[in-house]
Amino acid sequence: MRPLLAAPAAALLFLAAAPAAAAGGDGADRTFTIEDPRITESSGLAASRLHPGVYWTHNDSEDGPYVYAVDSRTGRTVATITMRGVGEPRDVEAISLGPDGNLYVGDIGDNLDGSWDHVWIYRFPEPAKLADATVRAVQFDVKYADGPRNAEAMMVHPRTGRVYIASKNEEGGGLYEGPAKLSAGGDNVFRRVGEVPWVTDGAFSPDGRSLVLRSYFSTRGYAFADGRLGADHRVTVPLQAQAESVTYTADGSAMMFGSEGVRSEVVRVEVEGGTSGGSPSSDRGGAPSSAAGGDGGGGGDGSRKVTVTGGAVLLAVVAVAVFGLRRRRG
Repeated sequence: MRPLLAAPAAALLFLAAAPAAAAGGDGADRTFTIEDPRITESSGLAASRLHPGVYWTHNDSEDGPYVYAVDSRTGRTVATITMRGVGEPRDVEAISLGPDGNLYVGDIGDNLDGSWDHVWIYRFPEPAKLADATVRAVQFDVKYADGPRNAEAMMVHPRTGRVYIASKNEEGGGLYEGPAKLSAGGDNVFRRVGEVPWVTDGAFSPDGRSLVLRSYFSTRGYAFADGRLGADHRVTVPLQAQAESVTYTADGSAMMFGSEGVRSEVVRVEVEGGTSGGSPSSDRGGAPSSAAGGDGGGGGDGSRKVTVTGGAVLLAVVAVAVFGLRRRRG
């Protein structure tokens, strides 16, 4: 995805609403900054199961068939994976780790709201060794039962392995369910199974009982059972200049929220009760505040909660009105 705001407006939004830098610490899965200058449009996150504290990410377009492993303890890239056997990626928006040990990469963006009759998912095993490597990936063709649409959120269920996509067309978002097993020999038709807001990313909790979907200005959590959405609730999240990605930590104790941009920050948000199916909240200590979507308690362990001021939200809304949510690329 291209930046949501033009440079001056984005800078003003950052000054008005960006939180202070995260607390330090050497532990994994803490708030961190992506240091790699090649990663300027981090659009998806997936917590590694083989390498504690490592997060897989990617740029969203015009970068090539690359996936990066970033160590949350240092913010440095510890492996660059080049996918072979796939076409030229068009608009990569999401990444998710399945219960089969494979990484799924969603080339599912379509900023023209339905100009492409199909999109793609790429799949390859999570590398056992963190080193630069070229891997052979499987490419799956994806179509929607009700016609082409734009999407940025792709989630693999951690128990069933089924792939879900949340769309973001102008008329609103929908949750789409893929076939029980993806096929590389033909079209994989995704069918609408629920209504959701216009979102930029999503993540299942490690136990598969919760689904969290985030947008630029809000995030909602849903109960999830038998492939369908249940009751929903607002989730407390950090305010970021361009809210793009979310994943649970591997142990389910927290969520990690990312944004695009050079040296973008990935912010840890604690899950209430410390359970993988719980409701995320966050706090960095200090005076209590009213944050985006909820209230919080004390902390200071490298996670955070930020205050959303009326001026910051107004500025964001004005910027969106001026520059538009639909970005077109030639």
